[in-house]
Amino acid sequence: MKKYDYMPKAISSVRDIMEIAKKDVPDKTAYRYIGEDGEIVNVSYSSFYNKTQALGAAICELGLVSSHIACVGENSYNWIVVYLTALQSAGVFLPVDKDLPSAEMLHVLTAGEADIIFYDEKREAWLMEHRDELPKIKYFVGFDRTEDKGDFLSFSKFVRHGKTLDTTEFKRAKRDENEMKMLVYTSGTTGVAKGVMLTEHNLVSMVYYGLQTSHMYEVGLSVLPYHHTYESVVDILVGIHYHSTICINDSIKNVRKNLDLFKPDFIYLVPAFAEAFYNNVMKNIKKSGKEKTLERGIKLSRALLKMGIDRRREIFRDIHRAFGGNLLRIGCGGAPIRTEIAQFFNDIGIIFSNGYGITECCPLVSLTTVENDRIGTAGIRIKCLDCRIDNPDEEGIGEICVKGDTVMKGYYNAPDKTAEVMKDGWFYTGDYGKLDNDGMLVITGRKKNIIVLTNGKNIYPEELEEYIQGIDYVCEVIVKAIKNEHGSETGLMAEIYPYEPQDETKVALDVKNALAELPSYKQISKIVMRDEPFVKNTTNKIKREYK
Repeated sequence: MKKYDYMPKAISSVRDIMEIAKKDVPDKTAYRYIGEDGEIVNVSYSSFYNKTQALGAAICELGLVSSHIACVGENSYNWIVVYLTALQSAGVFLPVDKDLPSAEMLHVLTAGEADIIFYDEKREAWLMEHRDELPKIKYFVGFDRTEDKGDFLSFSKFVRHGKTLDTTEFKRAKRDENEMKMLVYTSGTTGVAKGVMLTEHNLVSMVYYGLQTSHMYEVGLSVLPYHHTYESVVDILVGIHYHSTICINDSIKNVRKNLDLFKPDFIYLVPAFAEAFYNNVMKNIKKSGKEKTLERGIKLSRALLKMGIDRRREIFRDIHRAFGGNLLRIGCGGAPIRTEIAQFFNDIGIIFSNGYGITECCPLVSLTTVENDRIGTAGIRIKCLDCRIDNPDEEGIGEICVKGDTVMKGYYNAPDKTAEVMKDGWFYTGDYGKLDNDGMLVITGRKKNIIVLTNGKNIYPEELEEYIQGIDYVCEVIVKAIKNEHGSETGLMAEIYPYEPQDETKVALDVKNALAELPSYKQISKIVMRDEPFVKNTTNKIKREYK
């Protein structure tokens, strides 16, 4: 495989990214989305740029160009316009998770010190109800409002007014590249969300070095929530600098339909999505009785690949049609992914790039690439980062520490929390893993999830969960410690939520077989079956219990 040697243009600010795109490809389609009348809307790079300038001028007139600019709502073109306007201003962008419970949303808006908020129709009633609890917010700008009402403004009228204003002040607006530019409150699986301070230098470094590390393509389908840095930075910002066309998915339930409609080259997913895609394909294959055909096709394609012949898209053309017909790459991150799923997509000719990231690193730390695609690893580090393993055990496993241009400035208004994770410039991720002989990162689990048995053995529950997740009827699973009366962790149990009710004796046998290759201290001695799914956070990660 040819080495990826794409060299993006040098940048020092988000404004650089926008101006380069406007100059290089003014008429190219930047965004495509389904309009209110059901027709596809195409937005050129020049139109996109001009709308951010108009919005910026309107914000300047309010005296808020250096303010904290919040945005909450479903994925939309207007959300992206607010995002890129804020990043070009002298202010700070505060993306808000649209699915947060009321108390947590209030916490983010107050702790994040929002001065102005842009929102969609679904959030208006809530914002009006809690107006008195948000005294710092001066203006509420509604994407769907047609008229102004007090401090609740119409977005369309706001932008139209901005088009009549001089943009000089907005163009001159600047914030030091090493000061906070984006304030992202972590979702986490436990505890109060912390505000991660990302600088403009963090953001442009992720774009510049990310493009040197991994392939980018022409047309993408944007699915993940925009308040996540994985989508807002790795997809949106990187996409602008590469001059990709991003197609905005209008609803989670319409992903399959929009794959066929927009026919993207690439898509970024979290494991829950990738697994749903895989399960749907396998379900249809079983339903049509083509399991043996799939097996023969995979054997044939692997044999041909060894001879340097790639016929995967031809052999598996029916499966490719289910993904729009043009899909070349799936980028996946946010949680561990079963190796069989990554292998399946690679076998059928869709590059499956698995990555490791964390919001505090803007967010990617490492990823598998076309040249370094070892399944079971999280790939190679981004070129601007150093990575080391702190206090490794006899297997080389320890806490993953990261240092470099994309590491956060710290936690907002929380120097004590920052000091806990930042030491001598190194960010202690709280994730455990190891580096293999080729420098590929292998993730074993979260530091706070580790189970320490009375025999001194360390158990990473995520490892066992991946094995058990491979059982076809297992939908969700959590591995926990069995504790004695003194609180010591003496054994392991698995709590399982199946797709359909199962015989517990059969489940116990299947789990035993799934873990057969592992040592005795990693075996499950108790199984608990669930009738309902586990409680999850807004990134679809199971909320674990910590005591």
